[in-house]
Amino acid sequence: MAARGVRESGSAANAEWFTRLAARFATRLTLRGVFFLAVGIVLFTNAVLVNSRDMLFVASLLIMAPLVAAAYVSLRPARVEVTRMFRPPIVPVGGESMVSLHLHNLSAAPLGGASWCDTPSPGIDTPPAAILPLVSRNGVAGDSVHLEYSVVPRHRGVYDVGPLRVFRQDPFGLAHSDRDAGSPHDLIVTPRVTPLPGSGLAQSSNDGSIRELVRQATPTSDELIAREYRPGDALRRVNWPATARHGEIMVRQEEQRSNPEARMVLDTTLAGAAGLGAGHVPPHLLAAFELEIELAASVGVHLLDAGYRLEVIELGASQLLPSDQQTLGGLHGDVPATFRAPGGDRSLLEALASVVPVPWPSRNSRSARLAAERRAPVRAALRGAQPVVPTFALLVSVSEADVDGLVALARHCEPAVAFVQRTVGSPARQRLQDAGWRCVELATTDGLEEAWNDVSGERGASHD
Repeated sequence: MAARGVRESGSAANAEWFTRLAARFATRLTLRGVFFLAVGIVLFTNAVLVNSRDMLFVASLLIMAPLVAAAYVSLRPARVEVTRMFRPPIVPVGGESMVSLHLHNLSAAPLGGASWCDTPSPGIDTPPAAILPLVSRNGVAGDSVHLEYSVVPRHRGVYDVGPLRVFRQDPFGLAHSDRDAGSPHDLIVTPRVTPLPGSGLAQSSNDGSIRELVRQATPTSDELIAREYRPGDALRRVNWPATARHGEIMVRQEEQRSNPEARMVLDTTLAGAAGLGAGHVPPHLLAAFELEIELAASVGVHLLDAGYRLEVIELGASQLLPSDQQTLGGLHGDVPATFRAPGGDRSLLEALASVVPVPWPSRNSRSARLAAERRAPVRAALRGAQPVVPTFALLVSVSEADVDGLVALARHCEPAVAFVQRTVGSPARQRLQDAGWRCVELATTDGLEEAWNDVSGERGASHD
């Protein structure tokens, strides 16, 4: 059985090697070459039938010409070394990245009459084939050439750009060869980020209308710090000893912690497409998922820029922290991903660039329950050690099990905000609202700024 597996793997490797070799050294006849060959075969058949030596000679020339041309381009390969660079290597959706190619001729003959084009993966448009400038033979001045073109990706993702394809043909245009040079390079296209107002989250209370950064709800001894009175401060916060010492009204001020925390919940399972299989997600759910990723990028970058330590929980198998053990989702035992400044915004965007809908996990099976029981105490310990922190859930189509997890999570959230889309059913919304979640429906990113003002408290706080 093992020997059979070895033979199958060996045959697969040989087939892959042959495929790559054929792609690298592909020689084909042009339309003119095919015409010459077809006419030559017809004349050769007629010459044999009528026993005409002159016709046989002409037919032989017509047949041999394209064959010799194919041998010519095959024996004179265009061997080049390619260095590819992106400026910038990470670009948002709709942004422009400049692709720089440096070609060095490794063959002993100049590269004349050749064309080139880059071969990207679907989703990236590159320029059509163009004439390659004359490149001298290897070791001579002018044996390198610099090429540039720009790409404007329309969708997020990680795209392969390359290898470079070099086309050569014989002087009579009867045959041409396609040679791949270099290896593919990744271009990372991140979600579009919508700038949000404010510098974090505002906290409303009856202690006054001064908006402060939301801190961990852990009692500290930092409340004795005094500062001068400002309009809007509550009189109950007046520090009378400090007022007597300074001769002006002083109030108590809570010192801002340097490590505020926030949490995001990312719906990656699309429970509404459960059972449809991979590649069969309805278009409206895919569109809603892309909007969710864009919202996550905007909210996440805003919180990281404001100095928050951001925890991202995925409802499906972890893609931000991929692992064989991260298969149940962050609400069912998996460890969430954590991002912090500096550099956390870039790491988050790079991670979100490759997030895709994952199959809905079957949490009813015995093996899944056992796995959850093994990892649930870890998650419970994390929750027990965490204070109440601002939480933003981005939901597309959640299952009942995920709603149960979000309901249980609500007591650890302040505020608890769920950005829901029309694909989230009314029963799920009602359960979330009853548990304390504030559901905000968003159909596009156009209303994100206004919605953020409402949920973050940037419109002001209540007075005494």
